[in-house]
Amino acid sequence: MLAAQFIFMLSSHSTETKTILIPSKGHLFIACNLMIIIAMASAEIWLRMMQHYHKQAVVICGFIVSYLMYFVLEPFVDGAQMTLMMPIMIALIYFDQRLLYYLGVFSTLFYSGIYFGLERPLLDKPLLEFLMVECVFIVFAVMAQAVIVRARETREYLEQLTKSEQGLMVERAISDKLLKIDALTGLYNHKTFHEYLDSLLEQCESNGLRLQLALFDIDNFKRVNDTYGHWVGDLVLKEVAAKVNGLIGLNDFAARYGGEEFAVIFTDKSFPEAYAAVEEMRVGIAAMEHPYAGGKPITVSIGFCDYQLGDGKEMLFRKTDEALYSAKRGGKNAVVTAAVTQGDDPVVSYA
Repeated sequence: MLAAQFIFMLSSHSTETKTILIPSKGHLFIACNLMIIIAMASAEIWLRMMQHYHKQAVVICGFIVSYLMYFVLEPFVDGAQMTLMMPIMIALIYFDQRLLYYLGVFSTLFYSGIYFGLERPLLDKPLLEFLMVECVFIVFAVMAQAVIVRARETREYLEQLTKSEQGLMVERAISDKLLKIDALTGLYNHKTFHEYLDSLLEQCESNGLRLQLALFDIDNFKRVNDTYGHWVGDLVLKEVAAKVNGLIGLNDFAARYGGEEFAVIFTDKSFPEAYAAVEEMRVGIAAMEHPYAGGKPITVSIGFCDYQLGDGKEMLFRKTDEALYSAKRGGKNAVVTAAVTQGDDPVVSYA
């Protein structure tokens, strides 16, 4: 706007212009423009330095600048009253309906004072022009209100859509979890265990990831079911699963392999570290109390195997199963580790 004024002054040969401020003495370009710059600079400083009343500062600045711009443009530009819409536009920017009402009413009344106090007596402007400007104020305010209402409706719709999508994501996550989790024990199920193991074995072969597999079997579990009932057996399964899940590391994986059998995959551990973790699980399970099962301890037999590169999934399970059977045959409540010789047959050793 300043550049446009400068060009206008250079191209204009007339310095006498009838204005609101000083009739027949020329428009006060410098004074009005200087006040505009001061108002905008003051608002900018306030927004940067102060923590409160930002909206009020912008509204006051917009109101001052709009009328100063009107005084600058009014002698030369038809329809300069459009600059007086700036305060209402500020309410639209903030999407503040209450602020829109206040500024709309205030702008309408304030312009009435400008017209009857200055424009009509000094410039002899017709009443029809005043009425047209006031009608434009009202129409603009109504349109701004419609924009705000529409924006709120759109926001509410987007919020509902987002909540709906979040709900679907939660339901999908729950469904995925239910497909992966054993309902009784809360551990991963048989299918998920094999999917995870296949992925880890690929990492072992390609990146040299260390991996150990432990298979647990609850000793004499059939006797518990036959003596105390299946509901007691279910409680035993839950408590054993909770103990196992509480003792594994963040990078380990526990699953209910089937019936009274559990499986644990250890990753990124050395063989002694993984073996110590398995032994801790065996001791911890044996120390648990089961008053509903006659107060007798529940023990587990564990087959444990350190994966050797090139063995593959079938050999890993063959060695671990053989170690588990050896633990069962050797008296139960024991951890048996498996290792391989030069051939394919596993060799078991008691821990």
